[in-house]
Amino acid sequence: QVQLVESGGGLVQAGDSLRLSCAASGRTFSNYAMGWFRQAPGKERDFVAGISWNGAPTLYADSVKGRFTISRDNAKNTIYLQMNRLKPEDTAVYYCASTPNPLANSNVRSYNYWGQGTQVTVSS
Repeated sequence: QVQLVESGGGLVQAGDSLRLSCAASGRTFSNYAMGWFRQAPGKERDFVAGISWNGAPTLYADSVKGRFTISRDNAKNTIYLQMNRLKPEDTAVYYCASTPNPLANSNVRSYNYWGQGTQVTVSS
C-alpha cells in the first residue's frame, strides 16, 4: 500500500508561481516513476508531468512545457511540481500518482496509487 499526500495548492493570479509537493510512504519510493495529473470541473483527468525513478527522463504535457518543472528527492520520498507563469486554464485539482514502472509515462491507466488532490486556482 502506498500513501500519497499533496500540498501547496492555493489561489494565485495569472503570472504567479506555485510549488506543489507530494509526500509518499508505504513502499520503496525510489524504485518507481511518479506523475502529476490534473482535473478541471467537468473534464477528464489529464497528464501534466512525469518523472522516472532516478529523476530522468521527465515528460511534460505540451500545455505546460517550459512553465512547469517536475523533480524528486528520493531521500525525502517527495516529488515536486514547480509551476511558473500560471494561467487561468491551469485551474484544476492536481493529483500526485505512483506507477509500478521505473520510467515516466503519460498513461493514466498505468498509475495505481493516487493522492487526494490539491486545488490550484488561477485568477485572471
